[in-house]
Amino acid sequence: MGALVGFVRTLRAAGVGADHERAQNMVRAAAVLGAAEPGDLYWAGRLTLCASPDDLARYDRCFAAYFGGAWPGRAPAVPPTVTITRHTVSADGSQGREAGEAEPMAVAATDAEYLRRRDVAALSAAERAEVHRMLALLRAGRARRTFRRFAPSHRGALDERRTVREALRRGGEIALLRRRAHRERPRAVALLIDVSGSMAPYADTLLRFAHAMVRSEPRATEVFSVGTRLTRLTAEMRHRDAGLAMAAVSAAIPDWSGGTRLGEELKEFLASHHGRGAIVVIASDGWERGDATLLGAQMARLSRLAHRVIWVNPHKGHAGYEPLTAGMRAALPYLDDFVAGHSLAAYEELAGRLADA
Repeated sequence: MGALVGFVRTLRAAGVGADHERAQNMVRAAAVLGAAEPGDLYWAGRLTLCASPDDLARYDRCFAAYFGGAWPGRAPAVPPTVTITRHTVSADGSQGREAGEAEPMAVAATDAEYLRRRDVAALSAAERAEVHRMLALLRAGRARRTFRRFAPSHRGALDERRTVREALRRGGEIALLRRRAHRERPRAVALLIDVSGSMAPYADTLLRFAHAMVRSEPRATEVFSVGTRLTRLTAEMRHRDAGLAMAAVSAAIPDWSGGTRLGEELKEFLASHHGRGAIVVIASDGWERGDATLLGAQMARLSRLAHRVIWVNPHKGHAGYEPLTAGMRAALPYLDDFVAGHSLAAYEELAGRLADA
């Protein structure tokens, strides 16, 4: 059951509208079918969780990443690293072993759910590559911003002027009622990713999360690296391929694994880019090498200009963590959200906050 819940969350993050009712339908379908075979579980989910043709390709990609190699019309392959055996006990008490086929899907799904919650700093290279592959599937929604100005719309209030002008062109006959609604755009998001030495275990994965955000809303997302200087990375992030984007980002950042002067860089960010009305996400552990008083003053200014300020600290996901660094103490009074950033599950939760903020 827990594996199915994790799979549904992965689908939602990828943009499939798998709501609570559809998730319940999948659980009921899996119970009826027994879902002992990978193909049964694949079709139970495909028929209950997908509502449009656009959902099918996303569903296939997520199923393959989560359960291990599935494609339409064919049962998913069992991951080669998973070996299932069962032991038999003879009458004299000796044990034998034979190959079994008992629930390979449950093993793979449990491993994927476990991987979602592991600290990325503790992952092996293969496990980190799998997390990065799942991040590449992330399709995050974005909160909408409503403006005062109106735009033509199929729904909304009656647009009397346009309706009358249309009638005059038709000789005074009102053949069609024109409507209007307030303009809406995705809420702008600015991500500031700390690439200093203390953030080295997390910086690459956070940048990949930023790439997923840019890919979801390319015209409403800005990305910067912070360390000893502020570097704008938005252009490099617009490569659709994550590998190409990360290569371009790596070449563009001049201060990998250096120190952190958040106060000075936040001041530069506000002077050049403002962040007015945007959701500003700062991903850092708060180890400020510069003046913490300056950081506090700039955070106060940011809180007045931004729609929302979210601080992502990888260490917040660890048991017993307390924000004791000078940078964190200076920033905390001006934050709307203070969240963890150490695992895939934490990044999915952050994407949800950006969709709801």
